[in-house]
Amino acid sequence: MIGVMISTAALIIILSVYNGFEDLVLSLFNRFNPEILIEPTKGKTFLIQDFPFEKIQAQQFVQYLEPVLEENVLVRYQEKQSIVRMKAVESDYFLMNRLDTAVVQGNFILEEARLNFAVLGYGVAYRLQVQLSDFQNPLYFYLPDKTKKLSSGLQNNFKSARISPSGFFSLRQDYDDKYIFVPLRFAQELTDSPKAASSFEIGLKSGQNQEIAKQELEKMLGDQFLVKTRKEQQAFLLKMMRSERLAIFLILGFILLIAAFNVIGSLSMLIIDKTKAIYTLHALGASRGFILGIFAWEGFFISLAGGFVGLLIGGIISLIQQTYGLIHLGGAGSFVIDTYPVHLKATDFLLVLAIVFSTSLFSVIYPLFQLNRKMKTSKTPSRN
Repeated sequence: MIGVMISTAALIIILSVYNGFEDLVLSLFNRFNPEILIEPTKGKTFLIQDFPFEKIQAQQFVQYLEPVLEENVLVRYQEKQSIVRMKAVESDYFLMNRLDTAVVQGNFILEEARLNFAVLGYGVAYRLQVQLSDFQNPLYFYLPDKTKKLSSGLQNNFKSARISPSGFFSLRQDYDDKYIFVPLRFAQELTDSPKAASSFEIGLKSGQNQEIAKQELEKMLGDQFLVKTRKEQQAFLLKMMRSERLAIFLILGFILLIAAFNVIGSLSMLIIDKTKAIYTLHALGASRGFILGIFAWEGFFISLAGGFVGLLIGGIISLIQQTYGLIHLGGAGSFVIDTYPVHLKATDFLLVLAIVFSTSLFSVIYPLFQLNRKMKTSKTPSRN
């Protein structure tokens, strides 16, 4: 019973921790990845005038609809240079995801008095050693010039533009080391695409379901555009996490199965020990089904009692960790949270309960099968 209890409690705790990590990962992406992302099915960019902007903006579930243009560029600041991901947006973009609250130095300003500004990821700013107070040295952006033929002079093959930094943001290391936000108009001029965008990002109104919104948008957009929810934008990462969760679940499930073998051994020894009592009951008129039922209830009681107590213990431990965060992660201060994240789900309890019931059934079938066969072949109790 203790073996079943510990295995069941471990299953609940591990599944709850994985739920917590999945929620944490999604929350880290929430401020950068939109609730709905619309990209062209073919090619990198499309003309904004070919996009049904007004039709989608009129939908009841749409709160924000923002055009975005992304491109890899070479950025130079004084003597340092780096290849980064330029993300061009309009000035009110931060209203959708409150990226202005992620600014750690300066301000989230892209346009002011007809002047263009850039907001750099903190990792990019560190790599280039950018100084916000250095007004004499702007950032220089370089892109291959598609309008010119390839020549021997390297500078002649690139189109360049300069822009001043207005602030640094910090969200996650992979974003901080990669992205620079610039005005949409600035990027369109640099890429010679005055009316182009690479995607549209949608912010939904409060309480709207992403999957339902996706289905409605797919009906309106047809095959020309690909619509992704926030989870689908990070499909690979979530798939990897769920694969790890499944692997851990299977390992602990096998441990629970081993505990079931202990129940089989205990029940078999009990049957051997009570052989004379079994035949005495049978001689007094007890049916074979009645006797088998006694041992069946015994086996089920051991497994299910251990399972239910394990569910209770695992749920209490997870709830305490979820509420108070008593167990801390190693390497304090090097991660975005200090304690193990936990999220209890009713579906996990039902799943573990189904596994416990299955192993309970498995643990009583073999001993009862052996007892039934023995009672059929033997009509008198053994003298041994």
